[in-house]
Amino acid sequence: MSQQSIQTIAFLGPAGSFSEEAALAYAATHAGGAAQMLPVQSIPAVVTAIETSAATVGILPIENMLEGSVTFTLDLLIHETGLRIAGEIVIPIRQYLVARVGLALQEIEVLYAHPQSLGQCRKFVERCLPNVMTIASLSNSVAPIEALADPRPAAAISTLRAAEQNSAAILAREIADHRSNVTRFIVLAQHDSPPTGDDKTSFCFTFSQDRAGILVDVLQELAQDQINMTKLESRPSKEELGNYIFLVDINGHRDDDRIAHVLKRIAAKTRMLKVFGSYPRWKG
Repeated sequence: MSQQSIQTIAFLGPAGSFSEEAALAYAATHAGGAAQMLPVQSIPAVVTAIETSAATVGILPIENMLEGSVTFTLDLLIHETGLRIAGEIVIPIRQYLVARVGLALQEIEVLYAHPQSLGQCRKFVERCLPNVMTIASLSNSVAPIEALADPRPAAAISTLRAAEQNSAAILAREIADHRSNVTRFIVLAQHDSPPTGDDKTSFCFTFSQDRAGILVDVLQELAQDQINMTKLESRPSKEELGNYIFLVDINGHRDDDRIAHVLKRIAAKTRMLKVFGSYPRWKG
């Protein structure tokens, strides 16, 4: 997508979330950082904003290194939208313990955290806050707001950006169990991206019947043309128990002759083939 085409970027808000970090990273590399940001309250709302032209593109989380795929996003792509994946962003997931200015770590009695973040910081919480009551927050950006509003000695697991936006004091940095954790986000738009020479294509397919070797037959089409598959997973079709939709990422662009021919052969072997889009590989 050209820089001129990006005007508004929708993301799962509120401001200070990891989704906003991904949106800002995308804006910095594709719009000179000048795009308008549109925080919305849910993943489906991101899709609706693009479909109604309230936003030009949208940022959605699709895969975390530790937690795996974001199934809500996958199901939206499969069942509910014809929007295309036009890009991807990978950002580090860095967690911070924050509180109001003047509170010390040993004074904390209450901890606000998104359940996923709480799980990712389990060791720190068990070792440094063993007797603290935990309260679930809707997001990493809401958690510090709730902690600062609590009259009790409260802290929150937060993003750095949310801490800065709310003038919270940082009590501990990089508190996650795995400091190499990253999340992959996708960029949704009305159209995917033109070929760059270093692209990925994402698609899904399903079968009309089940038989031994049916999935292997499809994957062999990729191997036959030496197309590298970078991801394979499945989701229930929501039509019948035991019937699945397979999701695949491959290297290459759908407009490349070799990729186009393989997709055509796969379509002939499946009941449904849906190409989500082709887009440049994220380089950081």
